[in-house]
Amino acid sequence: MENKKDFLDWITSIDRKFIFAIIAIVVLIPILLGIQEEVQISPSVNSAYRTIENLDSNDVVLISIDYDPASMPELQPMLKAMLRHAFRKDVKVIMMCFWPLGLPIGTQGLEQVAAEYSKAYGKDYVNIGYRPGDRAVMVEMGREIRHFFRTDVSDVPLDSFPLMKDIHNYNDISLVVGLEAGIYGDYWVQYVGSRYNQRIILGVTGVMATQTYPYLQSGQIEGLIGGLKGAAEYETLIGTPGFGLTGMAAQSWAHVAIVVFIIIGNIGYFLTRRREKRFRVEGRR
Repeated sequence: MENKKDFLDWITSIDRKFIFAIIAIVVLIPILLGIQEEVQISPSVNSAYRTIENLDSNDVVLISIDYDPASMPELQPMLKAMLRHAFRKDVKVIMMCFWPLGLPIGTQGLEQVAAEYSKAYGKDYVNIGYRPGDRAVMVEMGREIRHFFRTDVSDVPLDSFPLMKDIHNYNDISLVVGLEAGIYGDYWVQYVGSRYNQRIILGVTGVMATQTYPYLQSGQIEGLIGGLKGAAEYETLIGTPGFGLTGMAAQSWAHVAIVVFIIIGNIGYFLTRRREKRFRVEGRR
């Protein structure tokens, strides 16, 4: 009886610091050990992959970094996976952003992956940086990119780069990729896709995926990558594991740990109610 009471007291008074420590451990183990989780490829991610796979070395992709550090764990793996895919096929990349805090994040990912594939700045890729104005900028880029972006992120004139000499508007861009944590994905579709018939792929956070699917189903975008799982699927398709696959493992382990603690809490709750009921019955005697 004493052992049963001790167990009941333990499961009903677990210190939250212990719970936080366990969650931290189960999240860190897959990341530190590089444990990966197998994922099933969804049609939406496969469509995004096929769109880039069908590009060639004469094509140019414009990638817009529209997220900040809060959404970085979900969207940065997408950026790196798509850059690896594009650079592997010698597709040219232009990067821009509408979120100020997205600039350093996007630049870090771009420079890292470009170095992996020995790509030359100005020839294989260019970072034209951040501009405010969102919809006005999007529309005007359909006429001339230089109306808003005369220089790159380091204030070097765009015309000094071999890649940019023949790039003036969406007619010279094969594909727009919007990595979105907010409303700008809608703007790309509504103001650029509809107005200029521009091909678009969107990568969005997990909570935004469901509201973005109608664009895919209506054919307004050619692919959709949703959340960390979408990033893991894309990494699987290109055969280059990254944080998407290890992050999915960490997320799954954390979910298991949370479920275990919920079960323990419910066991404690019902045992406590049972004990209190027994005490009431005994007190009436």
